Amino acid sequence: MGLLEATAMVSAAEVMGAGIAMLANIGPGLGEGFVGAKAVEAVGRQPEAAGVITRTMIIGDAICETSGIYAFIFALMVMFTRPFSSALANV
Repeated sequence: MGLLEATAMVSAAEVMGAGIAMLANIGPGLGEGFVGAKAVEAVGRQPEAAGVITRTMIIGDAICETSGIYAFIFALMVMFTRPFSSALANV
């Protein structure tokens, strides 16, 4: 296998890795939807506590979103810096 084929395979693996990293955003999306649904349910049961419930929901959403943001940043770094392709080019 020549250097051109190796570079193409490494490039394809980097793109696939970034795509797989973006699959990690399914979890935070489901978690945030679950938190929102439970908050609406709680407000329906106790409308007078809507402020406290909303504040708690926003904090929970922020915590859920951090893992999605980390996966997104990782995918962007792999897509645009191409760390393995550049290392292979120096060989």
